Amino acid sequence: MKVFPFKIFALFTIVLATTLPTTGQVLSGSQIDSLVQKSMQTFNVPGMAVAVLKDGKVYHKNTYGVSSLKTKKKVDENTLFGVASNTKAFTTAALGQLVDANKLSWDKKVIDIIPEFRLYNAYVTHEFTVRDLVTHRSGLGLGAGDLMVFPAANTTTKEEMIHNLRYLKPVSSFRSKYDYDNLLYIVAGEIVSRVSGKDFDTYISENFFKPLNMDRSFLSIPRIKADDNRIDGHAPVNGELKLTADTFTQIATPAAGIYASINDMTTWVQAQINQGKYGEKLQDSLFSKKTHAEMWTPQTIVRGRKGPYNTHFTAYGLGWFLSDVSGNFQATHTGGLIGIVSQVTIIPEMELGIIVLTNQQSGAAFRAITNSIKDGYLGIKGEDRIKEYNERRLANEAKEAEVIAEVEKNIAAQGKNKTELINSKNITGTYQDPWFGNVAISQNKNTVIFKAEKSPDLTGKMTYYKGTTYVVRWNDASLKADAFVNFTLNTEGEATGFTMSPISPLTDFSFNFQDLNFKRIEK
Repeated sequence: MKVFPFKIFALFTIVLATTLPTTGQVLSGSQIDSLVQKSMQTFNVPGMAVAVLKDGKVYHKNTYGVSSLKTKKKVDENTLFGVASNTKAFTTAALGQLVDANKLSWDKKVIDIIPEFRLYNAYVTHEFTVRDLVTHRSGLGLGAGDLMVFPAANTTTKEEMIHNLRYLKPVSSFRSKYDYDNLLYIVAGEIVSRVSGKDFDTYISENFFKPLNMDRSFLSIPRIKADDNRIDGHAPVNGELKLTADTFTQIATPAAGIYASINDMTTWVQAQINQGKYGEKLQDSLFSKKTHAEMWTPQTIVRGRKGPYNTHFTAYGLGWFLSDVSGNFQATHTGGLIGIVSQVTIIPEMELGIIVLTNQQSGAAFRAITNSIKDGYLGIKGEDRIKEYNERRLANEAKEAEVIAEVEKNIAAQGKNKTELINSKNITGTYQDPWFGNVAISQNKNTVIFKAEKSPDLTGKMTYYKGTTYVVRWNDASLKADAFVNFTLNTEGEATGFTMSPISPLTDFSFNFQDLNFKRIEK
């Protein structure tokens, strides 16, 4: 996809003339500024906030660009960014506090606290622990069930979501492999609520935001949306950045709900580097050293690979990805919303923390910045991370464009030849999936419409593709998640159900269409 430069970069006060060292030396503040601005130009990002912590102090903290292409308001140190899945570390820290208070144990059975909790397999249900909720080893597939809380217009309640977990079929055996999950973190948030007697949002505010003076951190969607100093998300649509809508519903807060400023995230990350201690003389503590060590202990193996930092293992702890980088232990996590991504990276032995918050969904941007800064401290020479990640991005986008072009070619050919094997009149009606709910497929003159009852974001026009398959293009193109809809037919050629799959290989995994299996319940 072609990158279009921003006119707003005239707002920057720091020029890009500062050269970045290639000798493995630590970047200066002005060099970090240049790195960020070059990354923003390369990856088409309107606004960022970046902080580097070293040896107990803020080595660098700055903000860049605008919070929204709509308002053109400059990002500042109090601007709210969605930290997305970096929220998960707060959720596990909350559980850890309850463990420290002897109100909970990591290996307590979930059904002992939430009796209505059920998974597809009865044995797994009975054996499932609090630890299992937050370590991505449930046996469920990548992003299983996310479409109950994503995108944000979904109306599924927390009670319905917990009930519907029983309908999600596993893709691997229990505790045998890693598959990233969001819904079970929502259940973990419910554990916090039931054990503490406070709703999750209140608990996090009182036990983390308040003691750390994080007064620019929030979990309430209405509160965040009403704030006049917050970012909008942005996503490229046909070569032009468009504002994006909200990502998750309010019930998904324990998985991805926090919005915070770079000031507040700096405070939070420093407390993590200090093993939970905070205060002027580190006299106070969020949680015990034992609990902090448990959160940074490998629980689920993710993979083993060398990569650019001679990494021998990558694992998931409790709310953190853990690995070794050039002989140093690293704890990190990324976060992704529609149009918003972030990354927190900590190398505790070096007392180093790196925070990158953005308002565009290019993961390449934060990775290029984080790794360029990290290279300096690790003494890695001669790497151009911006070039590396941009080439990778362009290659992925080229593959995506090729796939989409082939789909469009087939659609055009079918429309020209008029050789539909399935008539649109035979697919209209109401269909139901056990956990996602109902979808209505209707026809208005020559237009076939797909509309999800509980997820109105997933409304779009359907076009015949080939065989028994249609393509649905969502009305909100910024979702970047158009999908195939493959119908099953009876002997009369009438649809009895359908399955779905994403068209683009770059579609976010939370659009877990592949897990849906609709049956026709009404013509």
